[in-house]
Amino acid sequence: MPKIKTVRGIENRNVVSQKEWLVARKKLLVEEKKFTKLRDKLNLRRRKLPWVKIEKEYVFDAPTGKVTLGDLFCGKSQLIVYHFMFGPGWKEGCEHCSFWADHFDSVNIHIGQRDTTFAVVSRAPLAEIEPFKKRMGWKFNWVYEYKGVSKDCCA
Repeated sequence: MPKIKTVRGIENRNVVSQKEWLVARKKLLVEEKKFTKLRDKLNLRRRKLPWVKIEKEYVFDAPTGKVTLGDLFCGKSQLIVYHFMFGPGWKEGCEHCSFWADHFDSVNIHIGQRDTTFAVVSRAPLAEIEPFKKRMGWKFNWVYEYKGVSKDCCA
């Protein structure tokens, strides 16, 4: 029985014939399709949630100086905010956030054509964010949140 390294440690894997695998795969596919339909329904319910009027004045530290939440919209009608896990005193950001961030610059071009802008917020100050951002070669808008927006707006 072959062994494979996974995030849960070393696991054993069964080796079966193509015919046995296909039977198992088709059985799993039925469950996957049910899950996909359920996820689609949940996504629709989330999109139909009521909006919240933001009345608190959130201020961020950006490379250009202080900016408000409204400023992050950059004149667009929609804003996507990604909370990048990078805390004060950290030498580098979360490895999973970093993986996704490797793709942010290319996505910005497309969402910008759809009246949407994108910003990344972290709890680390800019003096710590900027060297890491430069090392990684990223260009996207990344700001320091003093406190509040992630706590207030994220569930």
